[in-house]
Amino acid sequence: MICWEYLSPRRQQSVTRLKRWPINIGLAMFNMALMRVTVGGIAYLSAVNAENQSWGLLNQFVISDWLSIAASLLFLDFAIYCQHIISHKWKLLWRLHQIHHTDIEIDATTAVRFHPLEIIISMFYKVACVYLIGADPMAVIAFEIILNGTATFNHSNINLPLKVDKVLRWLVITPDVHRIHHSTIQSETDSNYGFSISLWDRLFKTYVAEPEKTQTTLDIGLSQYRDQNKLGFINLLLLPFRNPLRNNNKSKRQ
Repeated sequence: MICWEYLSPRRQQSVTRLKRWPINIGLAMFNMALMRVTVGGIAYLSAVNAENQSWGLLNQFVISDWLSIAASLLFLDFAIYCQHIISHKWKLLWRLHQIHHTDIEIDATTAVRFHPLEIIISMFYKVACVYLIGADPMAVIAFEIILNGTATFNHSNINLPLKVDKVLRWLVITPDVHRIHHSTIQSETDSNYGFSISLWDRLFKTYVAEPEKTQTTLDIGLSQYRDQNKLGFINLLLLPFRNPLRNNNKSKRQ
């Protein structure tokens, strides 16, 4: 995706990679190291445990492995869609999730711009979902691969042909679809919550096809956080614990 962005970008970025990438990639490396020494494998281990103990809905029936994997993937994808909505609507979780939205440009590295506490909370949320559905252990691994792959894809600044985008968006979240979610306009931020398939947004009426502005001119990020000099690595880690800046467009979350 990064190579594609470089060779054929969708938008001309106003902030250089040199300013943004050390922060985004720094957060990613910090989160990976933290997960490595804490709860990194807990979702998979929970699935193995649920299978061994016959816990969870799918473990109550005799079904094929393929059906179990498909049902697990679909349920987990829906669960992440719901989590994403809650992260926007519940102000305590929004304090963490806003770190992802403070990036005033969007590219493949935005996909890994998350506060470590949000990553940990998300992991325990997935563990609860794994136990609830009795997710197949292989499906849990596949889901993480799909989730990270599609997130990198739909955050990327690639110039996907419009005809291809028009077809793909009926099945998956394309960059043009997800970019709208990173708009500074409230109604657009509160849309297109899906990360992989577009079914949930269409089904639950959270889908927005096009932004008010064009894809190449819409403003990205949060309007109260425009000074990137104040959004360095340490400041982003501390941001959830500070008094939020006032913003009329986002006031309902404050």
